[in-house]
Amino acid sequence: MANPDPSPSIDPLSELRGRLEAVLDRDVRPDLRADGGEIDVVGIDPDRIVQIRLSGACQGCSSAAIVLAMQIESVVKAQIPEIRFLEPVP
Repeated sequence: MANPDPSPSIDPLSELRGRLEAVLDRDVRPDLRADGGEIDVVGIDPDRIVQIRLSGACQGCSSAAIVLAMQIESVVKAQIPEIRFLEPVP
């Protein structure tokens, strides 16, 4: 009889989300909040595509797509390279 693995199984997407939230809290949210904006992680699919929602002053802002592509995604992917890309959702 095989011994069960004593370590609890960790959902890889939950672990990835925890790391992502830490990066957002440390490197992204302070700047967004200073301008009256916010970013929320809506979900992460099995292909490691992250769905995000911009809110506050960022919601509907014409620069939001540029900020997302150039700032947020580059910061996140530099620290968590297994994330494929960020996808804004309404």
